[in-house]
Amino acid sequence: MGANFRNSEYRVSTAASFGLAILCCVLVFSGLQMYKTQLGATRLMRLVAGYVASWLFVFTLTALSNLENVMFGKGFQARVIPEVLLCMILACSAAGMVHRVSVTVCLLCSLVGLYYINKMGQASTTPVAPSVTSFKKKK
Repeated sequence: MGANFRNSEYRVSTAASFGLAILCCVLVFSGLQMYKTQLGATRLMRLVAGYVASWLFVFTLTALSNLENVMFGKGFQARVIPEVLLCMILACSAAGMVHRVSVTVCLLCSLVGLYYINKMGQASTTPVAPSVTSFKKKK
């Protein structure tokens, strides 16, 4: 009756992932702008704004990386200096439009998110080496 979701993999193409990431970027940024007075009102909401802005970093980095893969080929990887720094500046500036405390929270949460994105990327691209057994011949 129901589908077994653990054994099946659902993947979207790189172009579709780019479109979804751009859509999420627009939604998160517009949400931050629409509710910036409420998000900047209390301490807790400033922290929430920084956390939400860190998701803007993740979606922006995903969109940029997918765009580069579509344009330059599958082997192209995002680098720290141009791509990650640009996405970090965009997310922190969006958080800064809400409150300056949100910038610090955005920076910290984005660094944690970047760590896990890097960890997932290494796990998915690192090939598993087959175990090699050596046999000695007797003379």
